[in-house]
Amino acid sequence: MNILFLGDVVGKVGRKALLSELKKIKSTYSIDFTIVNCENITHGKGINKNHYLFVKSLGVDAITLGNHYHNKIEIDNFINSVDILIRPLNLENYNLGLGSRVFKVNGKKIRVTNLLCKTFMPEIGIASPKDSLENLINSDEEDVDLHIVDLHGEATGEKLSLAYYFDGKVSAFLGTHTHVQTNDFKILDNGTAYISDVGMCGAYHSILGVDPNSVIKKTLLNEKSVFKINKKDSYIINGIVLHVDDETNKITSGELINLIEDEKRD
Repeated sequence: MNILFLGDVVGKVGRKALLSELKKIKSTYSIDFTIVNCENITHGKGINKNHYLFVKSLGVDAITLGNHYHNKIEIDNFINSVDILIRPLNLENYNLGLGSRVFKVNGKKIRVTNLLCKTFMPEIGIASPKDSLENLINSDEEDVDLHIVDLHGEATGEKLSLAYYFDGKVSAFLGTHTHVQTNDFKILDNGTAYISDVGMCGAYHSILGVDPNSVIKKTLLNEKSVFKINKKDSYIINGIVLHVDDETNKITSGELINLIEDEKRD
């Protein structure tokens, strides 16, 4: 079995990347199951129903979110009625939707969980990711074959700590949030696959998917700035393909995806 996981889709350019490349990627790698992080898909923050339906129409099997899960408050109106959307598990004050779902694929059961880290994350109402995941695992009545965790956070130390702590109890921790693909994929001693961040799907000539000048004004010049996305920019599409042994249900390897659109402009 081959599982595809794509990093944070950022705005219109990210949606274009999915539309242009997803079908080809799935064909090239003989993908059986596809997960995409969409916490930034609607104008750079959050997700609306139209974009949820757009992603699902492309053949995506599971959609994960992150700290911007509630930036489009209309999510409250549809999160309980959709079947592939997964918001962060460890939310203390939000009870709509699910933080983990089980999917049936080719006779296998795959659990997908969305987990928020806490280090350098200013959001309020985030419970311990360790405790939340531990409670889920200990109370899980599903006999799942694989458990994939979208680990959404800033600090690699926190992400690695969780991976080593749960080594052998989770199939894979796939990092999101920083929008920068890391080169540290590995399989730990007890079989858990890990990468600090799979990257993003969005504008290539950007800072984390956003127009560089708008970020520079805020971060370096201390000026008020509205982050904008250059809708005419080339795209980058980042992710990872996990190869799974169908006999043992163990992940045997991972292939990074790092595709950049042709530099020609429209």
